[in-house]
Parts: sequence; C-alpha cells; structure tokens
Amino acid sequence: MEKAIIGRKLGMSQIFAQDGTFIPVTVIEAGPCSVVQVKTELKDGYNAIKVGFEDVKEVRLNKPLIGQYKQAGVAPKKVQREFRLADCSKYAVGQEIKCDIFAVGDHVDVTGTTRGRGFTGTVQRWNTHKGPMAHGSGAHRIVGSMSANTDPSRVFKNKKMPGQYGHERVTIQNLEVVKVDAARNIIMIAGGIPGPKNSLVVIANTCKKVKASKWFKAPATAKAAAKK
Repeated sequence: MEKAIIGRKLGMSQIFAQDGTFIPVTVIEAGPCSVVQVKTELKDGYNAIKVGFEDVKEVRLNKPLIGQYKQAGVAPKKVQREFRLADCSKYAVGQEIKCDIFAVGDHVDVTGTTRGRGFTGTVQRWNTHKGPMAHGSGAHRIVGSMSANTDPSRVFKNKKMPGQYGHERVTIQNLEVVKVDAARNIIMIAGGIPGPKNSLVVIANTCKKVKASKWFKAPATAKAAAKK
C-alpha cells in the first residue's frame, strides 16, 4: 500500500464521459485526513502512518487519544486508522492528506462494512432453493436435510446455516477513479462499493495488476498517430 485515505460514502450517482458513455459512480467524501503518527521500522518494527478523519469534541474521546492528538498538534478526530506503507519518508506528523493524492484513471481498492441485515435464514443468507410451495408442504424456507443418520452421522463443518447476515468488512478491488473534486473533497469511483450511505470506507491504491480503463481510452502516442 503506497497511498490511502479515509472517506465517507455519500451515495451513488451518474456521470457521462466525453464520448457520451454512461458511468454509474459512487460518491465518496475523502479526507482531509491528518497524520497523527509516523511509525518506522527502526523504532516500531514496521513502516506505517496513523491518520485521523472528521473533527470531534474532546469529550467524546478518552484521555490516551486526547493526549496523542495534543502531542501531534492535531485537532481531535472521530475516526483513526493505520496504513502500512513501503516508504513513510514523504509523510510528517500534522500533515494533511487530501483526495487529490488520487487522479482520474487510478485504480483503487475500497474497503467498507456491508449493510447489516440481522438474523436471516438460508434462503436470504446463502441463496439456497426453497421447498415446495404447495399448501401441504411444511418446508417452504427451512434448511432442509442436515446430514445422513448413519454415515457420517454428523453435520460437516461450514454447513450453510441461518445466522447473522451482513455487517462484514469487504474489499472491492481494482475499481477506477473517474472524477476527483479537490475543492469539495469528493472522489467518484466507477461502480458500487460496500456499505450504506454515510458509512466509513478506506480507499487505497490497488494491490492487483492494473487493468485497462473501461471508461477512458488511453491517448495515442506520436508514433501511432504518425502511422495513421
């Protein structure tokens, strides 16, 4: 991870590319984030930066956090996250990280918490088949057969059962940044990301091989233009 920022999902919208292509986008208020601490391999055993997002009153924080913000000379923040970086030399305590660290065409990984749906059955949670819907059937949406009674005479591990559905930390990889508005701290990312409106997300440069842009064509080189 070379660069990252904390943001808040505002919702979804749509924009149009120059050629008229319709692009569904997720609008994220990204930053500004303040660097609270810089960790180094020599002192802490690994390289990382600790950043805060969204101002908050001191009464909402405990004394250790308040002391950490005072030592860094940073206003108290509501959210704090740590990002491991290969090189932290370009970051300093008190520095502000804004959304313009990303540019149009960048590919990013977005991590968020999915919408919680509470306790659900297997049909909603795992998309299993329903039973017969006739009046005489007593098994419309139940789990169904659990295991054989002779061999193996037990329920296997990882059996798909009813339980808590949603409220999981999920990362969507290799999404494309289609617009950056530094004046309003807004980043627009093509496609959907996990979480409901106003949920917290983390945007970082992708850890996978960057794929070709789906929405924007790369500019032709002078050599290619000469052949035409």
